[in-house]
Amino acid sequence: MTHERFVMRSLMPASAEAVLDWHSRPGAFERLTPPWENVRVLERTGGITDGGRLVLAVRAGGRWRRWVATHCDFEPGRQFCDVQTEGPFAQWRHCHRFLPDGPDRCFLEDDISYALPFGRLGKLIGGSLVRRQLQQMFDYRHRVTASDLSLHLQYQGGRSMKVAITGSTGLVGSALVPLLSTGGHNVVRLVRSADGSRAGEVAWDPATGRIDADGLEGLDGVVHLAGENIAARRWNAEQKARIRDSRVQGTTLLCETLAKLRQPPRVLISASAIGFYGNRGDEPLHEASGNGGGFLPEVCREWEAATQPAAKAGIRVVHLRFGIILSPRGGALAKMLTPFRLGLGGRIGSGQQWMSWIALDDVVGSIYHALATESLRGPVNVVAPRPVQNREFTRTLGRVLWRPTLFPMPGFMARLAFGEMADELLLASARVSPQALLDSGYWFLYSDLESALRHLLGKDQTKPPVNEPGAVEHAAANHK
Repeated sequence: MTHERFVMRSLMPASAEAVLDWHSRPGAFERLTPPWENVRVLERTGGITDGGRLVLAVRAGGRWRRWVATHCDFEPGRQFCDVQTEGPFAQWRHCHRFLPDGPDRCFLEDDISYALPFGRLGKLIGGSLVRRQLQQMFDYRHRVTASDLSLHLQYQGGRSMKVAITGSTGLVGSALVPLLSTGGHNVVRLVRSADGSRAGEVAWDPATGRIDADGLEGLDGVVHLAGENIAARRWNAEQKARIRDSRVQGTTLLCETLAKLRQPPRVLISASAIGFYGNRGDEPLHEASGNGGGFLPEVCREWEAATQPAAKAGIRVVHLRFGIILSPRGGALAKMLTPFRLGLGGRIGSGQQWMSWIALDDVVGSIYHALATESLRGPVNVVAPRPVQNREFTRTLGRVLWRPTLFPMPGFMARLAFGEMADELLLASARVSPQALLDSGYWFLYSDLESALRHLLGKDQTKPPVNEPGAVEHAAANHK
């Protein structure tokens, strides 16, 4: 059997014990899974100590494969290992080591010994591809680990929070929950289940006005992300009513309930969108800019106004006006990837409309920042500091994917395909600044579009974000 070895070591801004603790908490696997990978957790038992077990479904070669990993060789504050007992490799052993470098730093080392199926033939066919995939994956994992540890050190202040989240299974919520839980915070999910009886869940149903108020007592904060996907289907009167009602009714129910609690939370982070500003051409926009005209600006205005009961009860309310959230797991970027990978991408309309984008990593970082920053209240634009025009976005995505971008979509074709949604989502221009985030001290991990796309898509980015506290040092070795 032909064995291969992959080793990566990076300097982390926390002690060996703290970094191992981070890996042991719920959500660590989710935080470490690159967004371009198709992986589902089927079962987990026993944590990372000896005998713990993780069962995954991994999509490879066009089909789903079962991967079972068993943990072993656990040493408190120093290491844990996992061994594949069922899966796509002929052999796989992964040791996670935490090597002290003084009291407040350590080296994280991932040491993997593996063998491909079919011996030398398997190595000949897939050896270079697997090495490249491991390099991309662990570049991503080490960047995320370092940046998450820095966030926790900056905002936690030695105190854990109890935070309730609506929309916890959506694009943002599914990234926020593991970010908070790996920091030692207690996350409560508001779910539309029959009774919400599972641990860590509170039942609610905005459509019927049902909510378990007792389950919301004693919270430190609430993050409200729930709402109908605005791009799920073509707009008509019925769909527009669903979009509006899902936001206004749900926010009203939640805020009226929070206002009546015996122990209300200190802060409510409520989602909104830069759709508040409408189509504004080249006009620079910030939090004090006025409301625009059209369907989405009207929805955003009513959405934000629905938080008034919470604000009147003395709860600090923050309206996060999200820009175009970038992730290959959902949203605009996920929809673009297939045509762009096929070489069929191109600008939309004139290409001159401004796109105020933000990487998903900075979305959840901004929410964490808003939870912990007492000075933040009212509207907060959640966008990167460098918006780009659609034609620049198109060229950059094509460059990252190594694909031409020669197939524009004229405005009339966008309107034929998407109707009213085209004018408000695809052709509208909003040049938005994150002034409140910058003024309150938030440091963006990804302020440059190309570096954000390379990070999210695993495209040959080996350097950490420039403003990540403590440069990540890493070295990779692949040998027999």
